[in-house]
Amino acid sequence: MYVIGDSTVRNGTKQIGNPLQGWGSFIGAYFDTTRIAVLNNAMGGTSTRTFISSGLWEKVMTQLQPGDFVIMQFGHNDSSPLDDAARARGTIKGTGDESHEIDNPILKKKETVYTYGWYLRKFVNEAQSKGATAIICSPVPRNNWKDGKVNRADSDYGKWSEETAATMKVGFVHLNHLIADRYDKLGADTVKTFFPSDNTHTNARGADINAQCVVEGLKSIKGCKLVKFLKK
Repeated sequence: MYVIGDSTVRNGTKQIGNPLQGWGSFIGAYFDTTRIAVLNNAMGGTSTRTFISSGLWEKVMTQLQPGDFVIMQFGHNDSSPLDDAARARGTIKGTGDESHEIDNPILKKKETVYTYGWYLRKFVNEAQSKGATAIICSPVPRNNWKDGKVNRADSDYGKWSEETAATMKVGFVHLNHLIADRYDKLGADTVKTFFPSDNTHTNARGADINAQCVVEGLKSIKGCKLVKFLKK
């Protein structure tokens, strides 16, 4: 099982002692790793676009075998500018086939940028070309509240990730909703303790709760073959 995503999935390479953690560093604890290898290939700071352009996706692709699984969760960095001099990592909003040619100030060359949904479809299509099963997760919620409820991403990346999963007919974990529902029950004061530095990145306790929600979401996918590898 390969996990790909941004810093909310893997926040640095150091787990012990790192105050910020992503759920991908904890998800393996819920699987029988004598029967399935769990590899967290997420990278902080990436968007769907830069995970591909930096060569990180190609490294996963070279290892994929028939019967493998790829779980993906992106979105937090896709809202960044397309061509700023700092990172140039944004994608076009939505799920269509729109594209925009830019002069990439980081790569020092022209680049055609596509929509968030376009890049998700690329991940799915290419994973399937290797005989792997792709599963899309909506991005984890930030620690933002209104009227006693955590804000959901129902008008942007949560919506677009769900639409893409439906279009591609692949499993979908509405992680944004599952975690937000859990946070609502715990309350703002408790949830605040999961976010030591900002409203996006969790500590180990928060990351583990997020991993539990991924497992819950996998169990809700009809016919999901990955579930048989979960610990009893």
